[in-house]
Amino acid sequence: MIRIVIVCVVLSLVPCTVGLAARERVKPKVHTVVISGLKFHPDALTVAVGDTVVWVNKDLVAHTATSSTPGIFDSKLIAPDKSWKLTVRKKGEFAYICTYHPGMKATLRVVS
Repeated sequence: MIRIVIVCVVLSLVPCTVGLAARERVKPKVHTVVISGLKFHPDALTVAVGDTVVWVNKDLVAHTATSSTPGIFDSKLIAPDKSWKLTVRKKGEFAYICTYHPGMKATLRVVS
């Protein structure tokens, strides 16, 4: 009889543990990269998989946020006072540039 009581107590804790794990999940965040003075601010950003990054162009000329590795991401043209957003789905470290101004460089680090 004692064994049955112990098993019941242990089994009754299982739903509580599962519920706690679900509540502890981190919600996706939104991060902003401001483009101004022909630079990305910040020039290095660390985000989590599922987060969204928004590039906001505050310069007087158009820019892009284009990964140095082809096919990862490419904003195409971001006109002055416009923005572009990307929800990141892949873990890794991604260097990126502005294709119109290749001296503009930054890094996006995506962690799990």
